[in-house]
Amino acid sequence: MALLPLFLFVFENDGDDSLTQWVRLFSEDCAIPGLPLMLYTWAGGGTLCGVAALVLLIVSTATDFWMQYRYSGNLANQGLWRFCINNKCHAHTLTVAFWDATRAFMLLSILSCFAGVVLGLSAFSGAKSRRVRTGGIALLLSGFLALLALAIYTGVTVNFFGKRYIDWRFSWSYILGWLGIILSFTAGGFQLCAYQRNTAEPPPPDLSDS
Repeated sequence: MALLPLFLFVFENDGDDSLTQWVRLFSEDCAIPGLPLMLYTWAGGGTLCGVAALVLLIVSTATDFWMQYRYSGNLANQGLWRFCINNKCHAHTLTVAFWDATRAFMLLSILSCFAGVVLGLSAFSGAKSRRVRTGGIALLLSGFLALLALAIYTGVTVNFFGKRYIDWRFSWSYILGWLGIILSFTAGGFQLCAYQRNTAEPPPPDLSDS
């Protein structure tokens, strides 16, 4: 469906009236009644990015590879909830403020991203575009909350663990968190563009009357 505007442009400039009319009828049949095609396209892209961001944020928060290091000569890794040494994992026994803050912001980010995806899906049911705008704001908020979480974790890790352990590095769970942030901001931007274009542009003419 996202390629329909391109199809319409190509066929309308090709000079084949019958083919152009067929594509117009096809777009009318596939589009949701009362829903502008531009809103459908932008909101669809935002929803796809939002779903991808949600998956990445959940995987990042749940897994134990935010950081890898060597402890007494053994390979170790840690996440927000557990640390593992030689593939034996244990829950964090220390209550550290930066871990609690990172966990809280990541969980809030996941909830906000989930809300943004659900609101974005409302565009496909013909709901009001205001829900798409609210979904875009929720996705941007999700990216901001995750950004706070990773900023806190990065700062404490570099200044504390970086001095405590010689051989250490950030690992793939941490990287997935940054990818989730990028996709959250992208999804939010798509949703807000969908709302802005839907409200700024006049509705398309009824092609069935032409």
